[in-house]
Order: sequence, then C-alpha cells, then structure tokens
Amino acid sequence: MWGFAHDERPLFFKGDENMYQRVLLKLSGEALSGEGSKGFSEESIRYLTEEIKAVFEKKVSMGIVIGAGNLFRGRELEQIEPKMADQIGLLGTNINAIYLKASLEEKEMTCRVFSQVVNLQSAEKINYDRVQDALDQGEIVIFGGGTSNPFFTTDTAAALRAVEMNAQIIIKATKVDGVFSSDPRHDPTATKFDHLTFSEAIEKNLRIMDVEAFSICRRYNVPVQVMDFFKPGNLLKAIMGEKIGTTCTH
Repeated sequence: MWGFAHDERPLFFKGDENMYQRVLLKLSGEALSGEGSKGFSEESIRYLTEEIKAVFEKKVSMGIVIGAGNLFRGRELEQIEPKMADQIGLLGTNINAIYLKASLEEKEMTCRVFSQVVNLQSAEKINYDRVQDALDQGEIVIFGGGTSNPFFTTDTAAALRAVEMNAQIIIKATKVDGVFSSDPRHDPTATKFDHLTFSEAIEKNLRIMDVEAFSICRRYNVPVQVMDFFKPGNLLKAIMGEKIGTTCTH
C-alpha cells in the first residue's frame, strides 16, 4: 500500500472544506463513445475532458480506471472461451487508457498510463513509487489492463487500484442519478437509495459493483459514490463532498 494503512485511513485530508483530495474515478467505455454507441465520439470526449479538467484545476489527485464497452461488450464475445474473451477486454481498456491520455493532454492536463498487460511506449508497468510520484506531482494516473487477470471486472480493478493509491473514495460514473430499487428508465415506481451499506447492496442484488469489488471496499473501508456522470458539474460536486447520487459505505 502507499501511504496510510487501511485502519489509519482518514475520511478527509485537510483542504477545501469537505473536498476529497485523492479519488479513483471509475468510467465505462461509453464515456468515450456515448450511450449505446461504439468507438470514440468527439462530443463525448469533449464533455469528458471538460468534466475532468474542472477537477484537475482543483489540484485533486486522481486515478482513473476505464472499461472497454465502447469497443467490446461481453455478449459479443460469448462464443469465445471466457478467459480469452476477458483478455480481449483487457487489451481494450489499454486502448481506451491511451486514447484518454491523449485527449486529456490536448487540454493541457498531464497524465500517465500504467498497465501490467502491455509493453508500449505510452504505458508504464505499475510501480508503486512511480504512481505515487505521479500523484504527488499533480498528474492524472490512468490504469489500463484491469487487474491484469481474466475473470475480474474493471469494477474489481477500480477497487484494487483505489486501495493501492490510498484513494478516499471511488466515484462510479453511471448514466443514472444513483442506485435505484430497479431500473428507473423502465420502471416509474423505482425508488432511489441515498445511502447503502455494502452488505445491503449485496443482499438486494443491486449490481452496483460485483461482489469481489465490494469485498475489497468493505475490507479497506473505501466508500463508493454512484452518480450521474452525464449531468454537467456532477463530478466536481461529488469531489467537493456534495450529497449527490448514492453513497455505499461499510
């Protein structure tokens, strides 16, 4: 681990009121393509970079884990052996990580990509000292390649990297305003939860994150805030400690 041991983890570092100072942002691949689309959308990437820049300018230490749904979706690879399909997905996350790095750097944000599964000039092998140095220097750290192993989701990768970088919170960017009892896009009676424990989320089978991710967050007391990323300003509001979306805690 870098920094505090898990039982010494502070809720907030000293800073701007209740603003988090070190966060892990979990993005879906759709953040690069737009909902239901494939590839890369200039409009989506413009929006994404603007939202991240608002946080970058607050000098918040940020790690990012991104999925690969804009390139490959699980149902499209069902005919392939799962361990092979997962490796294809891992490579997709590296494509997105490098693309995101290039997009952010165009907007004058300094970034570094770390991954255990590729050997490219734009990506470094994960090294705790180098990641810590990047965060200390105000660089955005983008983690590609998931956990580097098949059979684990990028949610689990987000939980793992959050603990490793000593993030105070995981912000999970979604298309809805938090966690609901059912899909609010299809069920008008769906009710929103403002707060959940990890145990409640698992028992209710709410599928915010997978069980492995929740287990890591629960063990190391890392809260997860689920919010609508596509509402302008929500990311900064979450980092400023505003009560938006749904918060999951121990």
